[in-house]
Amino acid sequence: MKIILHIDTSNNKEIVIGLEIDGKKDERRQVPNHRRGQIVIPMIQSLLADHALQLKDLTAINVHAGPGSFTGLRVGITIANTLGQLLQIPVNGKKVGEPVDAVYA
Repeated sequence: MKIILHIDTSNNKEIVIGLEIDGKKDERRQVPNHRRGQIVIPMIQSLLADHALQLKDLTAINVHAGPGSFTGLRVGITIANTLGQLLQIPVNGKKVGEPVDAVYA
């Protein structure tokens, strides 16, 4: 079973956390307060619980990497990279430890 977590914290007006299970999508939206980082993890846990899943069931993570609010992007990317490392699953299609070329605009 393919289970992908989607994280989008780029917008100051709403946080979007989604789950894609074998192609079927479900998502939650919440208006962030000044403690954006403390909202994302409970949203992920709630969405997983609604589908009787745990973090260990995830097979990949997709995170919105920009453009967007610097702080929002930082929160989402940090959570995605941390979960990817801990669970040893790809983030945005990159395997754990795979080098990523920097892009400077």
